[in-house]
Amino acid sequence: MRATGGIAAGASLAGCLGTYGSIVGNDEAEPVRIGVLAPDPDSDSTGRSIVQGARIAVDELNENDGINGRDVEMVVGDTNASPTEGRRQYQRLILEEDVDVTVGISTTEVLEPLMDEIAEQETIHLTAGSATTTASENVGSDYDKYKYHFRVGPINGTNLAQAQIDFLTEKSESMGWDSIAVLAEDYDWTDGLWAFYQSQFPDTDIDVATWERYPPATEDFSDIYDDVEASGADAAFISTAHTGTAALQDWRPAEREFAFGGIHVPMQLPSYYEETNGACEYAVGYASAVSTAEITSKTQDFVSTYQSKHGGTSPVYTGYIAYDAVKVFADAATRGETVASKDLVGPLEETSFTGTTGTIEFHGQDDPHPHDVIYGEGNVHPVYFQWQETDDGEGEQTVIWPDEHAADGDEYEQPDWL
Repeated sequence: MRATGGIAAGASLAGCLGTYGSIVGNDEAEPVRIGVLAPDPDSDSTGRSIVQGARIAVDELNENDGINGRDVEMVVGDTNASPTEGRRQYQRLILEEDVDVTVGISTTEVLEPLMDEIAEQETIHLTAGSATTTASENVGSDYDKYKYHFRVGPINGTNLAQAQIDFLTEKSESMGWDSIAVLAEDYDWTDGLWAFYQSQFPDTDIDVATWERYPPATEDFSDIYDDVEASGADAAFISTAHTGTAALQDWRPAEREFAFGGIHVPMQLPSYYEETNGACEYAVGYASAVSTAEITSKTQDFVSTYQSKHGGTSPVYTGYIAYDAVKVFADAATRGETVASKDLVGPLEETSFTGTTGTIEFHGQDDPHPHDVIYGEGNVHPVYFQWQETDDGEGEQTVIWPDEHAADGDEYEQPDWL
């Protein structure tokens, strides 16, 4: 018999997120249960977007006969961005809540140690948020054990680094970025990026004036930026999540003599311009999707629904991916006529599904990154945007690449002090 109740007693999601528990099923068939793992959805924007994006997908499925004629329920587990709590919540969803699939886990620190648990439970997990290549490397090294893991997004760390190089190759000349300083925070998630940059940049026409992998929890970038200016670099090209706001605040207000951009996780927040009092103006960022771009025919419909349900607030990248993950699972279950994980690996491997972030297909068993979403034109392709000020004084994530996703007339703007 299935356990009842959506969220464990005492969890921090008790208040407003309590409504993210179970939807009442019908009396004729047991509902399909989807477990959603998210970090601190009460307070963390990435976790909140995972829950809210998945909820929209579940609601839409229930409005259209569910999955294989069965109602769909959603149960949330708050990982607290902790490996220990992530494992506890995963076990609760599988063993107590009896979910048929799990979706989410936005942090590498939680996903990597959970891979063995996913293998042991032999239950499909669709990652939405972590870019670590470790997961797909596990699938490649022991397919039969780890085959239940699929990454719907974002693209993995290797592809992410390639996207950075692709962006610079196509856009650096028009932006006036003739040389760059490559900066990256020294956290585990940047290991693959850093190795890829060092192996690939020398084979491009991109001039790297200086390299800096700076210490974790850096709060003062003055010395680092002095070195960037001394190198003569036109732009600081950064990879940052934990230290992103400090890096930004030491650049724009000080009007440092270089442009700024790259992978900057905090800058993906739709509210970031307001939160930083405009300090992100002119900064360039990367995202799986933004509310200002029509990546596929489904992107803007999802954005509109999300905004209407959440007071005009737009999702961050994990919201798009979690929505897509639930829909990808439903699509595979429909084609396979089952929700049994052992029978869904094949249908998931054959997926070709138009989501909000692109056409979702997965690398095959013999690829270096099996079961990771495929990056490239015609598949999932991130966008690069620049925070620009609109005529009414508000900030906007203006897409500048790829060109097909940039609105007519939207181009990179040089910081006005350079």
